[in-house]
Amino acid sequence: MNYRHLFDGIDEKIKLIDGSYVSPINFDNGATTPPLKSVTKLIQDNIKNYGPIARGVGPKGEFCTNEFAKSRETILDFFNLKESDTHTVIYTKSDTESLNILANLLVKNKYDMVLTTRMEHHANDLPFRGVGRVVYIDVDNLGRININNIEEELIRAEGKIKLVTITGASNVTGYLNPIHDIAKIVHKYNAKLIVDAAQLIAHVKVDMKGNSKDEEIDFLTFSAHKAYAPFGGGAIVGLKRYLKDSRPFLSGGGCVAGVFDESVIWAPIPERFEAGTPNFFGVITMAKALKDLKELGFSNIELHEKEIKDYLIEEMKKIENVILYGDINNTSDRLGVITFNVKGKNYEDVAVKMANEKGISLRCGKFCAHPYVNRLLGVSDEDAYKDIVSGEQNYGMIRVSLGLYNTIEEASKFIDELKLIANN
Repeated sequence: MNYRHLFDGIDEKIKLIDGSYVSPINFDNGATTPPLKSVTKLIQDNIKNYGPIARGVGPKGEFCTNEFAKSRETILDFFNLKESDTHTVIYTKSDTESLNILANLLVKNKYDMVLTTRMEHHANDLPFRGVGRVVYIDVDNLGRININNIEEELIRAEGKIKLVTITGASNVTGYLNPIHDIAKIVHKYNAKLIVDAAQLIAHVKVDMKGNSKDEEIDFLTFSAHKAYAPFGGGAIVGLKRYLKDSRPFLSGGGCVAGVFDESVIWAPIPERFEAGTPNFFGVITMAKALKDLKELGFSNIELHEKEIKDYLIEEMKKIENVILYGDINNTSDRLGVITFNVKGKNYEDVAVKMANEKGISLRCGKFCAHPYVNRLLGVSDEDAYKDIVSGEQNYGMIRVSLGLYNTIEEASKFIDELKLIANN
């Protein structure tokens, strides 16, 4: 199927280095996605209604307050939580902020242990380094994790691991982690689970309830700009019972019921964790994009993106001098995220050439996942450190990351250009 008619801005012509104009090919959806037309229309329709949320009295303020509240129900419904009354939605500015908030709310003691993996984006690693003792599960030679290693670490820690945090899908290899199986293991040892779903929610259905209580996801975070909505919106979807007694990570207006000379009464959740003026357009567009994805059907989305992913991997395997990373033979647990290099050519030079000469946008570097990329490249921590300090930065990759609006025709143009570059 072709979903391009649903998106804004994707066919706007760009100027190439030779002066010609083309419709660009965006294969960098793992960074940011274009907006759905329905989302753009929602912004245009509501600009005239913009007013304060939960502040003041008046028709515009009441309208925005009501729409803001309704969006939480849309998001809970998206994750199959609307009828459960177990979770709440906390709005943030990004997935990164969400994970920083959870690190500071859930890790109560600097001696508490947090378990994560070497597959993680920096946003799901660095916030936890500053609040507790972090233990890492390593990856195998193809970049996957073994969930048996998670249980082994939980046993070894003898109850000291209070929190496990893991990506739902890698932004480097596209690997899908079995989050419900992991939840069962984590809960067996009385720990809580966070799923970083930034790369997940736009591509596969996520049912946070699972098939049983043991499979339930305690906390999940994501960013709207990777799911076809603009304005830097993010969210935490989390269990109320672990949040109701916590102090807010950020404090100010809107997060309190009362402030006195010597004391404070915090607002109830989720408002307690949303200090400051809310991002109205970020929130309503986030909810709209997720609602539209659900209505399109994730079986359709998965099938469409799988077709392009499979075509790209099979064609790239045929090109001499192209190095592919991760498992390229058993790809059923991979989303449309493909990393590669060209022998004898600098990764940045290849990506720049694609962009300047053909209008093909890729990502190059280490994708904010340095330890993981270093392992896939076979680069030691010491050599990677020297590379960064020297300023040379010879180690990196090129990434293709697919979106719903991409097509086989675009993939074919990319393959033709890659053949020329690799065989030159």
